[in-house]
Amino acid sequence: MNLSFNVFNIAKKMFLKIDWEQVLEHVTSVVIQLFFLTVVLLLINWIGNKIIRHIFKNNWKSLAKVPTKKLDTIYTLVLNIFKYVLIFFWIYAFLSAIGVPVGTLIAGAGIFSLAIGLGAQGFVSDMVNGMFILLEQQISVGDMIKIGTIEGRVTYVGIRTTQVQSIDGTLNYIPNRNITIVSNMSRNSMQALMEIPISSNAPFNEITKLINNINQNLDIEKLQITKRPYIVGFSNQNDGTLVLQVAAYTRPGAQYNVKNKLLEKYLGAIRNAKIELPK
Repeated sequence: MNLSFNVFNIAKKMFLKIDWEQVLEHVTSVVIQLFFLTVVLLLINWIGNKIIRHIFKNNWKSLAKVPTKKLDTIYTLVLNIFKYVLIFFWIYAFLSAIGVPVGTLIAGAGIFSLAIGLGAQGFVSDMVNGMFILLEQQISVGDMIKIGTIEGRVTYVGIRTTQVQSIDGTLNYIPNRNITIVSNMSRNSMQALMEIPISSNAPFNEITKLINNINQNLDIEKLQITKRPYIVGFSNQNDGTLVLQVAAYTRPGAQYNVKNKLLEKYLGAIRNAKIELPK
């Protein structure tokens, strides 16, 4: 009983010794500082985004020598860096306002040592790998790429993550440290391979003549074909079906449309010539 009473008295004396008015003033001062700092940084963020967007979107003619995809990639990167700089200043100001000696910690441990000490190894890895991806121009916004099992169009390239939209609309967020092998399908011409099933007793000469005639009369500019279609030869499928292969090279992303269009033309011409195709 006496022990509890003594503890109560000690706690009471400590409570009474605290200058609550000074504590309240300090807390109020910190809250006001953080409030105004947040408002100022939000204003800077709004103005900065407007300026960056104006430079990249409205003044694109002055940057006409830069490819559109590269320009979009630089635009997202600049926005990304600007955002992280503002976040860094807000965190620095917040810690300083509550009395944490941030400057001393950074000077004593170093920025990278401090980051590692805070468990940010993954974040640092994302940034380092992201910078290499951007410097080496491995991918750009708008490129069709494949990373592991994910295939789609790049919608965002940052120093921490890369966003890829799959064909079905799924938006994939990939940490840059997980990007080890990138298959970029937008840098070179892509192949469209058409396979026409035919019978072993079909009139091969007539079929090839029909296909060559179609190929010579194609509007390759409209179809985005970079190399006019040509007959590759015959091939046997795993099920024993005989097919005639025709190949064409197109601009990146146009290969699927070209394949469908040409197959439709080839099969239609063969049927119109009363040549039976295997079912």
